[in-house]
Amino acid sequence: MAKTTSFSCSACSATHTRWSGRCDACGEWNTIIQDVPLSAGPAKKSLGGKRGQSIVLTDLSTEETPPPRTLCGVEELDRVLGGGLVPASALLVGGDPGIGKSTLLLQAAARFAREGVKTIYVSGEEASAQVRMRARRLGLEDAPVQLAAETNLRNILTTLEAEKPGLAIIDSIQTMWADNVDSAPGSVSQVRAAAHELTTFAKRHGVSIIMVGHVTKDGQIAGPRVVEHMVDTVLYFEGERGHQFRILRAVKNRFGPADEIGVFEMTGKGLAQVTNPSALFLSERGTPSPGSAVFAGIEGTRPVLVELQALVAPSPHSQPRRTVVGWDSGRLAMILAVLEARCGVPFTGLDVYLNVAGGLKISEPAADLAVAAALLSAREDAALPADTVVFGEISLSGALRPAPQTENRLKEAQKLGFKAAIAPAGGKTGTVAGLTLTRPSDLVGFVGETFGAG
Repeated sequence: MAKTTSFSCSACSATHTRWSGRCDACGEWNTIIQDVPLSAGPAKKSLGGKRGQSIVLTDLSTEETPPPRTLCGVEELDRVLGGGLVPASALLVGGDPGIGKSTLLLQAAARFAREGVKTIYVSGEEASAQVRMRARRLGLEDAPVQLAAETNLRNILTTLEAEKPGLAIIDSIQTMWADNVDSAPGSVSQVRAAAHELTTFAKRHGVSIIMVGHVTKDGQIAGPRVVEHMVDTVLYFEGERGHQFRILRAVKNRFGPADEIGVFEMTGKGLAQVTNPSALFLSERGTPSPGSAVFAGIEGTRPVLVELQALVAPSPHSQPRRTVVGWDSGRLAMILAVLEARCGVPFTGLDVYLNVAGGLKISEPAADLAVAAALLSAREDAALPADTVVFGEISLSGALRPAPQTENRLKEAQKLGFKAAIAPAGGKTGTVAGLTLTRPSDLVGFVGETFGAG
C-alpha cells in the first residue's frame, strides 16, 4: 500500500494534499511544510528509529498536592492569578497600546523581587535606560530586579538557564526572534515558535514566565490563537484612556477562576490597586438624572456595582443611531426589540446611546434589566430612585429570568447604602436587612410598576 504524504501550513495549520508556494487558506507564502507522521503499532520504531518510553497512568481519584503559590502583596493581582503566582507557569498578558501593561508588570516584578523571588525583566521594545527611567518615576529603582534588552530568543533562553530565576517577564512576545524560523519578528510563525519555546522552558526548568502580547484592533491578542492554548493563564488589561480605571481580567486560568477581575487606578506614581471597585465606579455619581440606572453585577467571584447611562433623543437621520460603549451592541438591539414588541414602547426615529460608566466592560446577561431601566428612564424623562439597584435577564418573550448569586449582589448594594433593589422573581434569594426587594415576573410588569405604563 502506497504511503500518503500530507502537508500543512505553519501559519494557520491548514492541511494540503500537495506542496505549493502559497497557502490557499490564509494567503501566507512559503509556510507549507511536509508532515512527518509517527509510526503506528507497538512493534514499529518511531522518531528516527528510537522507541518511546511507557508513560505512567493514574486514575481520577489520585490525590496531588496543590501547587505552591507566591504572593506579591498586591491583592488585586494575586486575586486575578487565583491566589498568587504558581511556579513553572506560563502567563500571557494582552492589552491596548499605552494602557499600562509594562507599568503593571514592572510594578509586579519589583513586588515579587522584594518578596525573595529572583526576577528578570527582558524588554524587546525599550532600551534598558528607558525601563530604568520608568522605574525611577514609579519609585522602584531600589528593587532587586535584573534587567535586559534583547530580542534574540536563543540568547534569552541561554541566559535564563544560567541565571535560574523564579520569574521572567518577556515584553513582548511579538518582538522575540527565533533564529530557527525563517520569517520576520511578529509574524505568525515567529510568535508561535517563541511562545512554544518559552512555555516549554517554563515547564522544564520550573520558571514562571509572563509574556506580554500586543492586541489587534478588535481587542484580541495578535498572532495565532494557539498561543492562548499553550499558556496556563491569559490576562487582558482593559480600560479607556480617558478614565483612570484599569481592569485586569483573567479570561483563562488553569490555577484559579476565570473571569476574575482586579481593579487598578492610574496615578502619577503608577497603578494603585482599588479594594472597593463599586465605591470607585459610583464615586462620581451625583443627583439622579433620567437615563441612569445602577447595575449590581458579578465579575469573577466579586460583586461590582456600576452605573449604566442611557440617552434617547429624536434622530435627524433616516437611520437612527445605536451607539454602545462597554456593552454588546447586539444585545442592545434585542432589548429595544423586546421593549417595542412585548411592552409597546417604540424607539422608532430615536437615537439611542448607552454607556457603562468608568470604562468597565460588562458581558453578563444579568445587565439586561438595568439597561432596559436606563433606556425607559431616558425615554420617559423620569429618573429612577437614587437608592435602587437593578439586575436580571430578559428573554425574547418578555419574561424575566433570575440572575445567579442574587444574595451576593444584594449584600454589596446594602453595604454601599442602597435601600431598594429590583430583581426578577424566582431563584434563591436570601433576606438582606434594610433592603426592600421588588420582584416583577415579566418585563411588562416591570414597566408598569416602575414607570406607570405597560
